[in-house]
Amino acid sequence: MKLCFPVERPEGLQSRVYGHFGSAPAFVIVDTETSQVDAVTNRDQHHQHGRCSPLKALDGHAVDAVVVGGIGRGALTGLSQAGIRVFAAHPGTVAENLSLWEAGHLPAWDPDQVCGGHGHGHGCAHHGP
Repeated sequence: MKLCFPVERPEGLQSRVYGHFGSAPAFVIVDTETSQVDAVTNRDQHHQHGRCSPLKALDGHAVDAVVVGGIGRGALTGLSQAGIRVFAAHPGTVAENLSLWEAGHLPAWDPDQVCGGHGHGHGCAHHGP
């Protein structure tokens, strides 16, 4: 399975998971079967809020699931429609969240908890930048 982790700086398994999918500067993709770790630049980082194109952001890289600290409704819907599951990350590194995911301790993102905006007091349940 290929897991995608939005990150601020691509530092392999030691990358810190980013707080928003769409505005993450990069993604770390981990293949759980081969242990291969790749980094991808977000090709849709500077989009208008609510207009994230998740598949464009991933620059054609196929993934099975995304583990992220926060996500907007548009990105969650786009990923779900593409058959990509989305899990809520805990604050920390890719390695820490990978372990939590493998143990079944990361919940799927609830559409009622998505980010509503990037300003102060927007009410999302995410962590991080």
